[in-house]
Amino acid sequence: MKKIVIMAGMALMMAACGGNEKEYDATGTFEATETTVYAEQSGVLLSFSVNEGDNIEANKEVGLIDTTQTWLKILQLNATKEVYQSQKPDMERQIAATRQQLAKARQDEQRYKELVADGAAPSKMLDDASSQVKVLQKQLDAQISSLSTSTRSLDKQTVAADVQVSQLRDMLHKCHILTPTNGTVLEKYVERGEFVAVGKPLFKIADTENMYLRAYVTSAQLQNIKIGQQVKVFADYGDNQRKEYEGKISWISSRSEFTPKTILTDDERADLVYAVKVAIKRSTSARSQGENDGFVKIGMYGGIRFSEESEE
Repeated sequence: MKKIVIMAGMALMMAACGGNEKEYDATGTFEATETTVYAEQSGVLLSFSVNEGDNIEANKEVGLIDTTQTWLKILQLNATKEVYQSQKPDMERQIAATRQQLAKARQDEQRYKELVADGAAPSKMLDDASSQVKVLQKQLDAQISSLSTSTRSLDKQTVAADVQVSQLRDMLHKCHILTPTNGTVLEKYVERGEFVAVGKPLFKIADTENMYLRAYVTSAQLQNIKIGQQVKVFADYGDNQRKEYEGKISWISSRSEFTPKTILTDDERADLVYAVKVAIKRSTSARSQGENDGFVKIGMYGGIRFSEESEE
């Protein structure tokens, strides 16, 4: 009986020693940059070709909100602009008569000057002619001022209409739902035919081509890591199944935090840890194509080795 107890104790010690071996320097979960696309206009969703799991390219149109009312407002404003243009006065034509009268009055003034100089006409006739020139000049200046004011007012109204048309065209553009980035659709919140309001979430997309591992390290490990450092990243599938990737530390938190419940650090649940992000570069497998070969999924557990030695 004593022998059995001793053997059991030795087995437990061996298991404990085996458990102390570091498999990873830090562990965490894989994440991707997620973007929620919101409706930028209100109206009925006329088309919406988004399904969960779809891989979509950036700037691809995937939906359309009803544009009828916006388009009708643009037509109305364009008609209003034409009215403003038709109301602009033809300045040269409207002041032509006054210019002609002024030119005739100046000729009379010059003629009376010559007659008065020769003593052939009284000076009063010259005074009357000079007065007529001044009156006609003031009339011409007043006409030009009035017509210029009217023209500027109509020009400003036309510019205001142009601004409104530009705003409506922007609204028209925002009725077309575009994907902001390459990625995979994670969630779909609406269906075609629904009425959507400004700010309503439509779908969520994640950039799964550029995955990263968010892990946690202790303060003691901070002295051994830095931004830009090359590391080894492992996607853990369980049952000792894992896939190795090259990675680069892209971010280190400047603040400590309490260890997340789902994460175990090197010293088994340290009180305070620092979050780090490691961007996946590529698989070490020769079959890898691109940054993410498709095997790494959001929420999957993974580990990091800061040393240059890779797992055999």
